Amino acid sequence: MNLRNRRHKPTAEVHTAALNDIMFFLMLFFLLASAVANPQVVKLLLPKSSAGEQSVAKKTMTVSITSDLTYHVDKQPVSLEQLEPLIQSNIATGEELTIMLYADSAVPIQNVIAVMDIANRNRVRMVLATEPKKD
Repeated sequence: MNLRNRRHKPTAEVHTAALNDIMFFLMLFFLLASAVANPQVVKLLLPKSSAGEQSVAKKTMTVSITSDLTYHVDKQPVSLEQLEPLIQSNIATGEELTIMLYADSAVPIQNVIAVMDIANRNRVRMVLATEPKKD
């Protein structure tokens, strides 16, 4: 019985407990960051555009049109008739207003034009949100 050789045999061990903690915290951070990225946007399937530029304005108002033709202003459901008074009340504050229009790709163009007409009547700048094209 050779007990002496058995004691001095080298063994390879890798301790990964700290790596598991780091991976968990990274995953948690990215989940929270993606949920908080733009909380005022209703989840939509946006149309695609190859020239997608992002605009940063001083005061923005988010208007969303879902595929079932419901209108939302900053996640609050409104009717098309209530949209113009809301825009006018935001203009009254004195800051330059920019409307970010998020329209689902299944929305008829006439509904998008109706919101654009309201913005034009009130001389408000409007930006139509799109997704970048994937080639």
